[in-house]
Amino acid sequence: MPSSPDPTSLRRGPFGRRNLFLLGAALLSLTIGYGLLMSGRASTAAVFLVLGYCVLFPLGIAL
Repeated sequence: MPSSPDPTSLRRGPFGRRNLFLLGAALLSLTIGYGLLMSGRASTAAVFLVLGYCVLFPLGIAL
């Protein structure tokens, strides 16, 4: 008779909570950045877009 798998050993997906939090923060940062870009605040938008694309998104994938 085969034993049932241990529920703690099952993976729920490739990303954990920390990854999903960072990816959500990246998405929020990009949304804010593009919103600011549309309103004409290019300098502030650049900060949020760089934060989203170059910091939060890579960290969300790597960690």
